[in-house]
Amino acid sequence: MTKMTFAPLRGGLARATLLIGLTTALAAPLQANEDLPRGYYRLPEEGDVIGKVFTVEAEKEDTLIDIGHEYGIGYRAMVRANPDVSVWYPGEGTEVTIPGEFILPDAPREGIVINVAEMRLYYYPPAEDGESRIVETYPLGVGRQDWETPLGVTTITDKIKNPAWYPPESIRQEHAANGESLPSVVPAGPDNPLGTRKMRLGIPGYLIHGTNKPEGVGMRVSHGCVRMLPEDVETLFDQVSVGTQVRIINDSFKLGWSDGTLYVQAYPYLDDKQGTTIQRVTEALDQVDASIEGLDYPVDYARLREVVEVPGGMPVALEAPPKPEPAPEPAPHFYDQLELVVADTGPAEPSQG
Repeated sequence: MTKMTFAPLRGGLARATLLIGLTTALAAPLQANEDLPRGYYRLPEEGDVIGKVFTVEAEKEDTLIDIGHEYGIGYRAMVRANPDVSVWYPGEGTEVTIPGEFILPDAPREGIVINVAEMRLYYYPPAEDGESRIVETYPLGVGRQDWETPLGVTTITDKIKNPAWYPPESIRQEHAANGESLPSVVPAGPDNPLGTRKMRLGIPGYLIHGTNKPEGVGMRVSHGCVRMLPEDVETLFDQVSVGTQVRIINDSFKLGWSDGTLYVQAYPYLDDKQGTTIQRVTEALDQVDASIEGLDYPVDYARLREVVEVPGGMPVALEAPPKPEPAPEPAPHFYDQLELVVADTGPAEPSQG
């Protein structure tokens, strides 16, 4: 069990330390979602930011991947948030950052939204009248560079438990070129790359499915399909129905508001075809300016450029710090005042006497 320290990256808030399952008094920072499972968040009535950034202490046997999966975070996100921590052996007691705060994608909050740039899925389940809405979010593995996950709006057209895998000829040839042999059918079981669940999309040949190699979740490893952690795909499978809308986007730069503050969240481009760093900075400036149009909002443009040039994958506040008040001028000294009086009276007139 990892030891968790709540550490929001906003201001100088005191950090509260807690163990998973401690008393409600110690778990105060989690009260907003304490009755929800991992990955579930209440949709903000106003604003676009969910979750929190916090830290945990690694146990002796932990890997960075294991810790990330425990909190619903994929491989790349964990590495970006912990650049100085060993992936395979963080070490007992090492403080590990969990980048668990997200700006909701700029897309309708309905059905499933997949943002391949952040390798993350958002599901907005329907709610009954009067019920508060929630959003679920899960890490993903997506298509690698030569097998990109397609973008667009589609639907779930089929759902299958414990599926068999029929590898297409292109994939069988790829394996053969590497000296590996793939059968025409891989039955359900621990060796099946689809895991225990698959959901077919309306885009021919593409699926949302589980995996028998969960360490690849949070990476570009698939042949275009969307991979989920085994427990996550089973949770989602049980909730969605055939016909659920699936919107697949590629947004490497997100904007969102929370409590009157503008936040940005940036991810690396998936490939060089998406533009240069200068183009990214220019596009980000345009988006920020459009979002504050008509508002008297002080943007920290230097911070914005830093976030875009070195995308860390965590929300960053863009509000510029207030300008310091000018220091009051010191009260004039008595002798300074005397000199001013003498200067004002000018030279004495010559006497006529």
